Amino acid sequence: MTEPTTPHRRGFLAGLRASFLTGLVVVLPIGLTIYFVWSVIGWIDGWILPLIPAYWQPDAVMGRWFGPDYEFPVRGVGVLVFLVVTIIIGWLAKGLIGRTVIRSGEDLVDRMPIVRSIYSALKQVAETFFNKKEKSFDKVVLVEFPRPGSWALGFMSTRPKGELAERLAAMGPDISAVFVGLTPFTSGMLLFVPTKDLIVMDMGVDDAAKLIVSGGLVYPLPKDLQA
Repeated sequence: MTEPTTPHRRGFLAGLRASFLTGLVVVLPIGLTIYFVWSVIGWIDGWILPLIPAYWQPDAVMGRWFGPDYEFPVRGVGVLVFLVVTIIIGWLAKGLIGRTVIRSGEDLVDRMPIVRSIYSALKQVAETFFNKKEKSFDKVVLVEFPRPGSWALGFMSTRPKGELAERLAAMGPDISAVFVGLTPFTSGMLLFVPTKDLIVMDMGVDDAAKLIVSGGLVYPLPKDLQA
């Protein structure tokens, strides 16, 4: 008797499905990363290029070199301009004249009620993350949230200061600010918790962020397997 061909057909289709899923695992991270980087470059270009005089626009410059019919899109020029200008401003800000100009500008901003609040908050965040005046998000912790018995991953931030520290003194002498990110990490909550109630984790901040963004699908590998 001739054996039925159905099992072989199912095996072939199952192999195609497995190959397709394996290909997705390889292609998706690469494709999405390229798409994200390309989109960010385009967003920065769209923000920076309108600030460049028309004579120095990339299309105008390339048109003078290759002719008026040249239409090849020049992507990334805005990013390059942004990097160069930022480096120059940072270099100038280190000098006496730069500090004087910045101080005068901040004095002007302080006279604007709403603008000064926004500027002060953004400046504080920028100094914390980029100038490293204080350690930011240097530890991953488990915190009971949103109710007792439920635990969430959080990132230890700076200790409370000023009036906030005074008001929280009744909770105990050692209070930590913990940022709890919400999947897919487009928002989060800032909690002030007694440090003794936190469980400090060994995993790094990057691993914890991946775990939160993936909704619990991507767990960090044990340290002995990462070596």
